[in-house]
Amino acid sequence: MKPPILRAHPDVEALTEERCHILELSNSPDDPDLSIARARVEPGVSTRWHRVIDTLERYVILDGTGRMEVGGLPPQDVQAGDVILIPPSVRQRITNTGVDDLVFLAICTPRFRPEAYEDVEGI
Repeated sequence: MKPPILRAHPDVEALTEERCHILELSNSPDDPDLSIARARVEPGVSTRWHRVIDTLERYVILDGTGRMEVGGLPPQDVQAGDVILIPPSVRQRITNTGVDDLVFLAICTPRFRPEAYEDVEGI
């Protein structure tokens, strides 16, 4: 049996209302326990405050520098190699503090579903 290979298609990267470019790498009902997306935030940009209901997220920083805010915790600076754990249903945002794109993997369990996303900017 040949194992399935999921290939990235950079031409389908989408800019979201959250102010973040997203490239879905793995997100399918056939694999409901996990999804993986590559996220890209441009220099000087902060994503909107948001939360993902009933979904644990992990950000794996690949390139760039940023400042992460999770719930009521103090902001923390992040860089390549850092892993950020974001509990289910907790508000969050990330800011690119560098001069190059901030690039990270967003790994969600269970898989990300658009109906679980909630914009909480200003709340």
